[in-house]
Amino acid sequence: MKAVLGLYMRFSELISKLQSPFLLIVRLYWGWQFAQSGWGKLHHLDKITDFFTSLNLPAPGLTAHFVSGLEFVGGILLILGLGSRLIGLVLTVNMFVAYWTADREALFAIFSDPGKFYVADSYTFLFASLLVLVFGAGIFSLDAVLAKRWNVGIAE
Repeated sequence: MKAVLGLYMRFSELISKLQSPFLLIVRLYWGWQFAQSGWGKLHHLDKITDFFTSLNLPAPGLTAHFVSGLEFVGGILLILGLGSRLIGLVLTVNMFVAYWTADREALFAIFSDPGKFYVADSYTFLFASLLVLVFGAGIFSLDAVLAKRWNVGIAE
């Protein structure tokens, strides 16, 4: 039994080395997706404002500008791994608001009909934001470079 436990521990250590490369892939892919989404919204603010108006969001014009900029700049920050946990938090909140306002039925179906929840457009963006919020940017990030330079420990 001790040999099996030893093998398992070595396996766990080996797999743990994949955390930062995995987080880099998540940040690069979903950062790009957020940036593209924000860029598209920035170029169609009239349509986004109309959509937000149809959702009865307060100040739909201002909200359209904010969300578009947040997704564009937030995506770039994810790619760079700069301020990752903070931007992960803000993007997570943004995606929950997207669920609440545009896909409330899917949000409330999280336990009764999970398929409806995870096929919603917001799901993968929410999941990627949560991954970065919880696990950080990893060692392949500007966060890690700055932490090392300033000799500050940032949990990864």
